[in-house]
Amino acid sequence: MINSSPSFAGIDYHVVHKIPGRVRFRVPLLAHDPNYAQNLQNLLESDSRITFIRINRSCSSVTIKYQLSSSKNGLIPKYLLPLLSEAKVRKSQKLKVESQKLEATDHSGVELPALATVLALLGLGFPIPRVMIAATVALAALPVVQRAYNSITQERKLNIDCLDFMAIALTSAQGNLLTPALVMTLHEIGDQIRDRTARVTENHAADLLNSLGHYAWVEQPDGQKKRILAQEVQPKDTVIVYPGEQIPIDGEILHGKALIDQQQLTGESMPVLRQVGQAVYASTLVREGEIYVQTQRVGAATRAGASIELVKQAPVHDTRMGNYAATIADKAVLPALIFSGLVLAATRNPNRAASILTLDFVTGIRVSLPTTFLAALHHATRHGVLIRSGRALEKLAQVDTLVFDKTGTLTKGNIEVVEVETVAGRMSSHRLLTLAASAEQRLTHPVAEAVVNYAQKQGIEILTRQDFVYEIGLGVRAEIDGEQVIVGSDRFLRQCGISLDCLDESYSCNHADCRISAHNALLYVAVNQEFQGIIYYTDPLRPESPDVIEKLQSEYGMEIHLLTGDNQQRAMAVAQELNLPPSQVHAEAFPEQKAEIIQKIHASGKTVAFTGDGLNDSIALAYADVAISFGGGSEIARETADVVLMDDNLTSFLEAIAIARQTQAVIKQNISLAVVPNLAALGLATTIGLHPLAATIVHNGSAIIAGLNGLRPLMHKDPPR
Repeated sequence: MINSSPSFAGIDYHVVHKIPGRVRFRVPLLAHDPNYAQNLQNLLESDSRITFIRINRSCSSVTIKYQLSSSKNGLIPKYLLPLLSEAKVRKSQKLKVESQKLEATDHSGVELPALATVLALLGLGFPIPRVMIAATVALAALPVVQRAYNSITQERKLNIDCLDFMAIALTSAQGNLLTPALVMTLHEIGDQIRDRTARVTENHAADLLNSLGHYAWVEQPDGQKKRILAQEVQPKDTVIVYPGEQIPIDGEILHGKALIDQQQLTGESMPVLRQVGQAVYASTLVREGEIYVQTQRVGAATRAGASIELVKQAPVHDTRMGNYAATIADKAVLPALIFSGLVLAATRNPNRAASILTLDFVTGIRVSLPTTFLAALHHATRHGVLIRSGRALEKLAQVDTLVFDKTGTLTKGNIEVVEVETVAGRMSSHRLLTLAASAEQRLTHPVAEAVVNYAQKQGIEILTRQDFVYEIGLGVRAEIDGEQVIVGSDRFLRQCGISLDCLDESYSCNHADCRISAHNALLYVAVNQEFQGIIYYTDPLRPESPDVIEKLQSEYGMEIHLLTGDNQQRAMAVAQELNLPPSQVHAEAFPEQKAEIIQKIHASGKTVAFTGDGLNDSIALAYADVAISFGGGSEIARETADVVLMDDNLTSFLEAIAIARQTQAVIKQNISLAVVPNLAALGLATTIGLHPLAATIVHNGSAIIAGLNGLRPLMHKDPPR
């Protein structure tokens, strides 16, 4: 037996058990990286020498049965350890290839405009043939021409591409090739950001079903158990789910009982007990117990699968950075054409008509908006906030209603012990905690783990546990240090014949640092058939949650809602701690119900942001005006989100809103900088006349000034974080 924790090619592992033909590894990476677990599963299954694999992510373990060879390779074949490392390498290579493909696609549309810009700049000081520069500008303009042509012939309207084409044609005809090249480059950069965001969302939506279980153990008619792909399971099949495994289907329990962690689906922080006749759902995890489930729904038909389909069907918003300009262009192009035509007819002066067409209000806006948004997005990253698009930044500035998930968002998402109370005159709290933690050691229930962790932080020695009996959903009985210890629910203690009459007495803390609140749950402890005390535990609020909620309400005037799959009692307790009115608390909501609540609030005229971190939040995130998640949240939540708080701190959200509102103010300034000079020049062009060169200077000068103004966030000096 290997007692240390060696590593192979960067993968830490520990050999838990080994006999000829069978080995069990503990690999910590399995618990934290589902992609690594899936890659390892695929690699092991593709090896003909391996006959059986079982991966238990909750225990960070993988059990492997393999064919014995005649050669003396020891108990662990040499080819197994490289497979542990190769699974990680394959993941990295896949991500690298996808990234390279995405980058290659992203850069293709901007290459020609960028080349034309470089040639035009070089042409100012070097003898580069103008024919070469003009040809490059013409090639770069072909996509604009095509879009303008399609708009006129198919949509029967003049859009922003028509305006772009006219501006490019007029400025090029006047011999100015740098301006159209530079404008096209900036336009393409903005469009590439939009397209990249859309592609990433689409690609991840296609992979969302990977979050469900991939395999299932099915009981055959002859009583044999066969492991098959989850999508091959048929309704009425009996699926066996073992401890630590994810339930791959929706169904009803036929035999057994289990403690099931539903946090990924409902957001409940506490596991629930499910027995014969009760329903269980795909994507939830069996913490303890073994159950036989009659299949009712599989794949996309499961509750989790249906949630994922709703994410795919969520409305796709326009993320184009120039959408302000597009709106203005649709309204301004035709009047500009008519006006220039009238001036030409009245004055017979082509220069005046050209000046009017040159003095559009849109190019300056389209040039400044990408720089404004990019500067703001970069500014946000310096505050630990990833904002995916200009559209998200615009909407974030308009948000007036913020909906929070509870578990893992407003709370830490992990159970913690907050206090130990004993019956007066019976046993010290130190002794009670020592016995309770010793009884709870090495149990996989999150409350048991919390008690042991709390005791260890208090410096308490965990004593040896003798005979013990653990009853799922109730508690544990154990012999510790010669005493009979019972730890569990009040119902469990009563079943064991222990009187809890003293609970009628008032239990409350009198010391200043007591953290007991209505949000706490209770764990009861008895020793030698006598009730001794209570351990209070909870999923505690994040330290920053109260201050963030208070500032959002008082300083930003936002309406705050709490939306959770947890039960009404715990939801109301959290709302009370955060001073939220009961009318704005929505509890016991499944994922699709969360989306309905978001849509209902939106339909009332609100601009809604939703903050969540799990699979159960992904639908609500997809249907919100602005979706917010954490860098440490689930992959689905991160990829669905418009705003990601990379440091997992809600305080960063306040900074994100401030940046968004500052950006909105800069955008309004840029619109004024682009419109006012052009409007003044337009007045001159129609009255006393204005040379096209002067019009170009006014037009391009206002665009440059607006663009520089948009860079102000980059000049802001942030305090050290």
